[in-house]
Amino acid sequence: MEEKDDTMKGVTERNEGREGRERKERKDIERRKVIIMGAAGRDFHNFNVFFRDNKLYEVVAFTATQIPSIEGRRYPPVLSGRRYPRGIPIYREEEILKLIKLFNVDIVVLAYSDILHEDVMHKASLAVAAGADFWLIGPKSSQLIAKKPVIAVTASRTGAGKTTVARAVCQALKELGKHAVVIRHPMPYGDLEKQICQRFASLDDLGRHQCTIEEMEEYTPYLKEGFVVYAGVDYKRILQEAEKEADIIVYEGGNNDFPLIKPSLKITVVDPHRVGHELISWPGEVNVRTADIIVINKVDTAPSKNVDDVEKNVRKINAHAIIIKTSSQLFVDDENLIKGKNVAVVEDAPTVTHGGLKSAAGYFAAKQFGGRIVDPKRYAVGTLKAIITQYNLSVIPTLGYTKEHLNDLRETINAMPVDAIVLATSADLLQLITINKPCVRVCYNVDKQTYKKMKDMLRSFL
Repeated sequence: MEEKDDTMKGVTERNEGREGRERKERKDIERRKVIIMGAAGRDFHNFNVFFRDNKLYEVVAFTATQIPSIEGRRYPPVLSGRRYPRGIPIYREEEILKLIKLFNVDIVVLAYSDILHEDVMHKASLAVAAGADFWLIGPKSSQLIAKKPVIAVTASRTGAGKTTVARAVCQALKELGKHAVVIRHPMPYGDLEKQICQRFASLDDLGRHQCTIEEMEEYTPYLKEGFVVYAGVDYKRILQEAEKEADIIVYEGGNNDFPLIKPSLKITVVDPHRVGHELISWPGEVNVRTADIIVINKVDTAPSKNVDDVEKNVRKINAHAIIIKTSSQLFVDDENLIKGKNVAVVEDAPTVTHGGLKSAAGYFAAKQFGGRIVDPKRYAVGTLKAIITQYNLSVIPTLGYTKEHLNDLRETINAMPVDAIVLATSADLLQLITINKPCVRVCYNVDKQTYKKMKDMLRSFL
């Protein structure tokens, strides 16, 4: 009897030991520590839908880059959830090696867009050399599923012309009798608690939500045409709210990111001014590979060889997409202020900074209407001077994420020895800063032939 008891005792001890080890292993797995590298957008979304309630991981920090002055905040508890009662700190990306060591990080997740493949692998090498795994989270793990049809407009690179194409989609749907509501990729650069779910129905809402210039640039064109725009941080809630009033969701991506919401129809815009980038940018190549329709934009300003080369590159990785070639037709409100005059050009900031273009719509408008472009380098001040120098720009980027940025933008523009300022931003800059020179506004639309093709395709889709 004693021998049997000893045997049972041994079995029990072994079982308890195994269970203890399993508990320890589960605990170790639950404690896998994560840093998410981001730029105040995709990073927060990936956390919300993949990490927030996932007990296998603990997100110890976000890092921030691309957008000036957005680090130093915390992802607030109201968004981070019950597992993160103190929220999550946001650091500068330059500190990541120190953070990996400080928090004993297991996994580094890259969660922002518009970088080249080579740069992705440099970041991967940095993380792996520091002892961590390196992750890219794809659509299956991050896309929300809508109850309404979703048409997504994405791009191969920032500044390819997504908004122009997305506006044409909205207008065509309206003419086809469908009520479209726009969901815009996140740009939460302010108070995150106040930006959980934002609805924009009029230009007054831009001030009510204390929008930055970049946010205004993205929302204003839709608002002027009578379309409602949703954006913010929590896209599950945003989608639920938008679906209450929409027949169809038109999702406009940010930079060259793939959609946060699974599309029913996907349109990708590519740019012949950056030949090859449709094959070497993250995640722009993903958008090209997964597109139903590919729009080759700016064919009127790019060399024809560039257009042909981009089309060949697209066909290498997507044999089935419908290809449409279009031009972004430029309009100015007073070409006499440009012709034969010295002008300074103000461009959309992301396009000419991390987007990699040295010039965009404003530059082309100034050249088209006979202006002489004055280089801003000698006259730029403060944060703006640093950005213009860093990217070697001959145009002025609309840097306006903080009051300091707006002050530097005003001082730089007003110091320029020119006859007029060419404003290629859809934000109403004159409502934000005082400019001491005449201003010429630039706007652009897809050409009429392209619009008709797109409308016919949408009719078939519906």
